[in-house]
Amino acid sequence: MSLSPAHRHRVAGGALALVLVTALGVAVSGSATEDRPAPAIAPGAVSVDGGAVPWPEDGQTAVALEGSGPVGTRGDGRPVPLASLTKVMTAHVILQEHPLRPGESGPLIEVDRQAAHEAGVGGESTVPLQAGRRYSQRQLLELLLIPSGNNVARLLARWDSGSQEAFVAKMRSAAARLGMGRTTYTGASGIEPTTTSTATDQLVLAREAMRHPVFRDIVATRAVTVPGVGTITNTNPLLDVPGVVGIKTGSSTPAGGNLLWACEVRVAGTSRLLVGAVLHQRANTTPAEGIHAAVDSSRRLITGLRDQLSQARTEG
Repeated sequence: MSLSPAHRHRVAGGALALVLVTALGVAVSGSATEDRPAPAIAPGAVSVDGGAVPWPEDGQTAVALEGSGPVGTRGDGRPVPLASLTKVMTAHVILQEHPLRPGESGPLIEVDRQAAHEAGVGGESTVPLQAGRRYSQRQLLELLLIPSGNNVARLLARWDSGSQEAFVAKMRSAAARLGMGRTTYTGASGIEPTTTSTATDQLVLAREAMRHPVFRDIVATRAVTVPGVGTITNTNPLLDVPGVVGIKTGSSTPAGGNLLWACEVRVAGTSRLLVGAVLHQRANTTPAEGIHAAVDSSRRLITGLRDQLSQARTEG
């Protein structure tokens, strides 16, 4: 059965109600669906108008509050190309295999000829690397996540597993352990359009990745200087939005614009992490149009949810 945009909006509002109730005893008013009544508002609960959530009309979206189970979603939920959001799983696997504590640099990793050569390949997001130069694990994670270096993703994969193919097997295993049943990884960088996922699956990964203090610190960094490379700037313009602390952009013609984001919000006087996945914005146009749409959609969504949560009233 296909749903009209208005009906999908109502369903999304109902799902968001479950997120808020599960996380903080928050209830959404006016968000009942045909299948499920709105949850009862218990004394002391916070009431939010779920019908006013500015969900993106395009693509698919999933949102959750830290500590919640169910998620608020919109869109058909079919797997779509991830582009550079793939690097979130790459970083997650690297940190699982080679944990870093805050302040640690980790082992030195030598740049191989392949990574240096790939820096000159057109049509990809790469970082200029010199063969034989060594960088710490922390520095390579910065080059992976901040300027989104495809050649760095593949270098890390080879360092960890000997080959990108062997590393991809680890990515798939990690996805399976997280219950990401509609996700397929075929490379470490996201350049392959065959690497696909859903907003709901990516939300699961984003919430897990943000448990890594080092990952969380890197994705919140606007710029960093790396010897031999220079100053690198984060590809995520959403970091200019108050409260946003990451996470990662991704764009290509088949993927459109993809964005994983995390924002600290105040709910009933308590700071919570609001995490979202916005995928497949303006797909099959240009990467620039796609990421612009993803950023704009995410900014509206964050602002709408943050304002409602910060102004939520207490019932009873």
